[in-house]
Order: sequence, then structure tokens, then C-alpha cells
Amino acid sequence: MGRRSATLTGGQGSRAAGIVSGYVLKLARQAAGLTQERFAERLVVDVSTVQGWESGRRALSAMNAGDFVRLCARLPRLGAPPSTGRHLRAAIEADLVLSTGITAGSDWVDPDLHPLAASVHRKTLTNLITWPFTGDLPPELAAFTSKVPRRGPVASGPTLSAEERTRFFDHLLTVAERGVHPDEALLRRQAVYLLGFDQRAQIADWLRREWESAGRRPIADGDMTSLLGARSASVALASTGDGTRLHDFVAQTIDTRAELANINYWAHWIGELSDDQTDDAFMVADDTKAWSGVRLFHHLVSRLAPSSPHLPLNLHTMYTLVASRPTLLKRSADRDALAGALDVLTSGDVLTRDGRDQVAGLHYALRLADR
Repeated sequence: MGRRSATLTGGQGSRAAGIVSGYVLKLARQAAGLTQERFAERLVVDVSTVQGWESGRRALSAMNAGDFVRLCARLPRLGAPPSTGRHLRAAIEADLVLSTGITAGSDWVDPDLHPLAASVHRKTLTNLITWPFTGDLPPELAAFTSKVPRRGPVASGPTLSAEERTRFFDHLLTVAERGVHPDEALLRRQAVYLLGFDQRAQIADWLRREWESAGRRPIADGDMTSLLGARSASVALASTGDGTRLHDFVAQTIDTRAELANINYWAHWIGELSDDQTDDAFMVADDTKAWSGVRLFHHLVSRLAPSSPHLPLNLHTMYTLVASRPTLLKRSADRDALAGALDVLTSGDVLTRDGRDQVAGLHYALRLADR
């Protein structure tokens, strides 16, 4: 199949160029206790400008850079959370991912221009990208508590039309099917992961075929491309409700260098690694002591739930993390939190044999730490 390429500015354009950042701006305004009219007065702009920003029709990314910096600085002084500027910048990046996919549709976008190929995503950015599909307020925005009375029924988050959703996921499928060159591995991997948020049956079928190709055969130790391809396919399938391949993936990685790559990736995902990463090479770094593991430990404890679609990977990562950093269990409150989560897991029938072995290993680590 040929590679017709779309540019970032070509095609029909998309309202999604501003929906996430616009909604974050709305949350910031409401957290400051300002109506749209009062907010417009304080910024010395028309109310229609504020309405355009918040709806996404007037993208914040189209602002003059200096004006945007000044807006970010002004918002906390008006009463918005101090982190507002950081969240707005991340939201603009999320809008760029969404609008690129929606504008391109089934067309290919050159990896040098594609935002999915720019850096390895973290949880905070991914939560913003997937917000229109999940409807879940990103936890990072929990501080944005509204102080403005609600005026009738309103959307609880940024929304996309059915056509926009279809175009976005069709584009991800195009990327996943055509991004076969080694220098397109990051672009393809992150597209495959996001396909897990597409609920169409044909996408689940495609992901199963992807697993058959990427994860069914043994993965050579150190083959990062195959490893991450299998990981993305199995995690995406679990998000659609098919968790069997995630069990298979975890079983393949036990006692291999894939365990090192896994915890390094998680450290970046959760924000323990301060530097941005432009490719996946950091995952094979042997020195993992540059990050403490405390944030990752707390993140994983909260996700050792029987209902979690990614429980096998979460449990395996916790086992690997504690084995590499037993001092994480020195605080009694952390030991109690982990013990409680393990008790819930063992009270049901969700664990495989490998899972039961990992729970037993964690119980043993808890006993040693409690002496």
C-alpha cells in the first residue's frame, strides 16, 4: 500500500486542535471562581474569545507565544491552581496528538512531523489524550475544584463527535499498519497502545492478530522492538477486555532482561525519571538507582485490584520493584498498604500460578521487612 502523507496543517482541520486545553482553561477559570464574563473582563478580551478558547474553536496553541506565557502566569494570580500553566502546556500537546490524527484520518503523517514520534509519553500526557474517550478526569487535575455555580447540564470533559473519534482511530490504525521501519518503532508502538481505547470489534481483532505476530513467538533477550511491540499489543488488548495475552506476555518476560526494561519504562511513565526520552533506548539502562521507586510503589499499590484489566503486569512490576528495592518496605504504612492489597487479591480467584508465586514472594518480603 502506498504512503500518501498528510502534513500537520493540511487536510480539513479539526476542532480538536483546542478541546483539551480549552477544557483545562475552563477548569482553571472555574477554580478561580470566575464566570466567563468576569474572566473576560480581567483578561481584557471579549466574552466570545473566552467561549472560543474553552470550546476548542479558538485553539490556545494558535496564540502568540508571549501571550500564552502571560496567560499561564496570570491564571494563578486570578485564583487558579499554581500548576495551571504546566497542565495547559501538556493539554496543548494532547490536542496536537488528537488533531493530527483527526485531520489526517487514514492518511500517513511523516514521523518527523508526528507528535506520537516526538517523545516517549508519560501517564500524565496519555491521560489527557484519552480523556475524550474515557470520560475520566485525569487525576492530575483533581485540584481544579469549581467555585462557580453550574448553569444547567454541561459536558464533564472534552468531547469528540463520532466522526472525529473514527478518524482518530483510523489514523492510529494506519500508523500501526504502515509504520514498519525501525526508525518508526516509537510512533508505531504508541499508536498501538492508544488503539486499546477504540471499542470497535474490528480493532480488537486487529490487536489479536498483532499479538500473534509480535508476542506469540519467543522474544530474544535484548530485542527491544519485539518486546515493546508485544507489550503494547497485550496491554491494548487488555484495555479492550481481553486479558489473556497480557498473562502470556508477563510469563515470557520472567527472569529476562525484559524485567529491567519494564521497570525502567514504568519509572518514566510515572514521572520518576526527570528527563524526557526521545526513544526507547533508556529502558535497557542497567543503572536503575537514578530513581527511588517510591512514586512507582504507591502507584502500583493502588492498582493491585482484582478488577484491573492490567493486573498481571501491575503485580509482576511490583514484584520486580520490591525485589530490586526491598527498602521500599521500611515504612509500616507502606507495608500495610501492600499487605492489604495482597489480601484482597488472594481472597478471590483472579491469580494465575505465576501470580500466586509473585504474591507469595511479596508476602515473604513483607515478613523480612517487618522484623
